[in-house]
Amino acid sequence: MANNTFNELEGTNYTANKSKYDSEVPDTDSATLLARAKSATQYTNGLGKNPFSGMPMDQLALITYDDSGTFTINERRAALEESAKQEFAWRQKVVAEAEFEYNNTGKLTNFSKSVLDHYKGLPPVQQAQYPNNYEAKLKHWIDLDFNYFTNVAEGKKKMDAESFAGKILDGDNSLFDDTTSSKQATST
Repeated sequence: MANNTFNELEGTNYTANKSKYDSEVPDTDSATLLARAKSATQYTNGLGKNPFSGMPMDQLALITYDDSGTFTINERRAALEESAKQEFAWRQKVVAEAEFEYNNTGKLTNFSKSVLDHYKGLPPVQQAQYPNNYEAKLKHWIDLDFNYFTNVAEGKKKMDAESFAGKILDGDNSLFDDTTSSKQATST
């Protein structure tokens, strides 16, 4: 669903059908909804402000992935662009926080917690775009509470760098098996 949406809203299909999409009007008599659709078309043509600016991510996802015809293609594209803008701003912020955390503690545990919280707050259609074991891996890294300065995992699963390297070299399934990580995550 996500791939189809991206192809429709960002791919060559969008460019090839731009004039058709610019002439789309929602099937409504609501002056507010008609004005929003017109505003979205103006925005996608570089003329004006995004009508979905500041809207919460869950509502943006509902619009972006709604292929029922309720929203015009340009409205869906404007919602997708606002979602991408908000995601980019969040990523900039969380990376700056990660750099601060790492420089001050040698860890990235709070960073992993922020990423996990963000992931859990995403709509299911957006979560589905991540690897199947994404949440489990994040939880595992949080539990390790690894300190990159001392090369020691200080969390629930204490492990030093030598022990960790040994597990990697021995091909320890607990490090490489996605189902193990998933089982560990669901049991915690």
